[in-house]
Amino acid sequence: MKIFTYILIFLALALIVFNITILDFDHLFEGDSVVGLIGIAASFCAIFILLIFRMSKMVEEKTKDR
Repeated sequence: MKIFTYILIFLALALIVFNITILDFDHLFEGDSVVGLIGIAASFCAIFILLIFRMSKMVEEKTKDR
């Protein structure tokens, strides 16, 4: 499960990089730039959720050992 979450985090980072290439900084809130901004925000949310999940698994493993 640990490797799977790291793969998903890497894919989310790749999506952030891809969506940055879509952005038009002259017209940031028009056309495809809005889609890029939404994609960047969604990728950051996915990363935070995966990190919270990973931390909860670490806490679960430590409490299970006791």
